[in-house]
Amino acid sequence: MTQDSRSWKCAIRIVLVAAMLCLPGMARASEDGKAFDAHATAFHYFFQDGDMDFHFGNLVLGAVGNGGGEVGEIFYAASKIKDGDADSWHREWFELSTRVEARGDKALAGGHKLSARTQYLRAAYYARISLIAMLPDNPELAKRAERTRTLMQKACPLFDPPLEYIEIPFEDTVLPGYFRPALSDGKPAPTLLMIGGGETFAEDLYFYIAQEAFERGYNFMTVDLPGQGMLPQSGHIFRTDTYVPMKAVVDLLLKRCEVDSARLAAFGYSGGGLFVPQAAMHDPRLKAIIMSAAVIDAEALFATMPAATDTAKDKQSWTSFHANVVRSICWRYGVDPDNPSELINANAGNTFDPARIGAPALILLGEGEYKSAEARRQVDIAIKGFPNPKSRLVVTPSNEGASNHCLMENRRLVGLEVFDWLDEVFK
Repeated sequence: MTQDSRSWKCAIRIVLVAAMLCLPGMARASEDGKAFDAHATAFHYFFQDGDMDFHFGNLVLGAVGNGGGEVGEIFYAASKIKDGDADSWHREWFELSTRVEARGDKALAGGHKLSARTQYLRAAYYARISLIAMLPDNPELAKRAERTRTLMQKACPLFDPPLEYIEIPFEDTVLPGYFRPALSDGKPAPTLLMIGGGETFAEDLYFYIAQEAFERGYNFMTVDLPGQGMLPQSGHIFRTDTYVPMKAVVDLLLKRCEVDSARLAAFGYSGGGLFVPQAAMHDPRLKAIIMSAAVIDAEALFATMPAATDTAKDKQSWTSFHANVVRSICWRYGVDPDNPSELINANAGNTFDPARIGAPALILLGEGEYKSAEARRQVDIAIKGFPNPKSRLVVTPSNEGASNHCLMENRRLVGLEVFDWLDEVFK
């Protein structure tokens, strides 16, 4: 190959990459930094559709280190998915889940509990991933959500000590989740309560940081709050007083003998970066809080999100995957899926005041997210307003693959920052 031909092919690659980065519907950061696109990525992973690429790189690949997937399985499934097409996404992850479960059943039948556990965990997470961009009127949504929970429950007794599936009574429903003690002897230990955001299931939180908690001697608990998991199906949508269901969760935690009440921390990512500090305003039993990132005013943040502000012309370029993701978020907030701008008003009054929180607070966010003017404004107000001197802001760097929303692409770095800080606070 001549130098000229190599240069020509290199130029073609550059043009193709540039074209891909400008495709309609691709998650993208605002040029002026004012927009907050929670599904923007620092770089391209696999799919040209930006929303699909965000979920693939962050939710799917990001979970590998915590037992949520294997690279070979993941890329095989991805290779069968039509770019931007919701139906093919649903099909391939669900079919992978059934194959992995079959290996788990075979291992368990042979008495290989560790092998069975690892297979069931991956099968559960692949089933969960198949729910992304699935609309609430699709009967498969409830079936697959139940399958996800069933697979997790098959794995639960294979831990030592066991992972427990729990249901917390709240109003006319229950808040489902998981708890695992750090020790088998029932003695009090530090505890991390993990809370998700606008699109999460409790299972997501397990694969986000539970393994880190186990390794570091922390009890771990996570739950679905109203608006999360399948609770919107029974009318339990997001609310502006999330501190109320959070109190029920803390009530249950503190009844357990394994929980050291002096070392109870809560970590919220995405919308959880509002729910957790809002709960801490009303509940001093939370002795430390972590946010990725701090959302002091959800209405103002939603007012800068492309999902809520895109015009009718913009929506014409949305893929089925992206359109379904937006409609699913609307379902969780109880707003008209044909008018996602209503998400802004739905969050009126959804705030917290950092000055009213006495517990030490840690804020984590990626360098890419910190470039958003509104995200940066809210984070800066929060860190300056927290009165506890042990409070800290950590902006993680893009060159460590820790730039995107919730830092799901480098969960070990999240664990390092969270637990090293907690160990210092609880010393």
